Amino acid sequence: MSSSKSKAPKKPTLKSQIESLEVSVKDEKDKFLRLFAEFENYKRRTSKERLELYKTAGKEVLTSLVPVLEDFKRALNQENSDSVTNEGVKLIYNKFNETLKSQGLIEVEVNIGDIFDPEIHEAISQIPATEDDQKGKIIDIIQGGYRLGDNIINFPKVVVAQ
Repeated sequence: MSSSKSKAPKKPTLKSQIESLEVSVKDEKDKFLRLFAEFENYKRRTSKERLELYKTAGKEVLTSLVPVLEDFKRALNQENSDSVTNEGVKLIYNKFNETLKSQGLIEVEVNIGDIFDPEIHEAISQIPATEDDQKGKIIDIIQGGYRLGDNIINFPKVVVAQ
């Protein structure tokens, strides 16, 4: 029999095992922190989306009711000989307007003489200015505008002096 020594695999030292485990723990900790950060971002994003959806859930319905509100305004501006009918229209308009406000519909404030801003106003016509200081300003308001939260859903239609 020959006495050949078989080489046994070298046993890792305790120090190298500890170092290996420390590296492994560090990698796992890094993966955990990244996953946790991703999850926090996901929660924040979905929460923000849910809040935005809640704010604008009735957008289509409110948008479709804006022309009715504008018709009420026009009816109130008409001269009517029947004061009872006029009072009834006022009451209905006020109730309807308050209901829409409670749902988040806000009228965009626009006045004659304001500077035209294409981000907020919709110019449906331009007329020559009679005075130089009128140029670029609103001369007439054809229809009011409305916003729901931060989004304008119906731009005010205005006439601008050029």
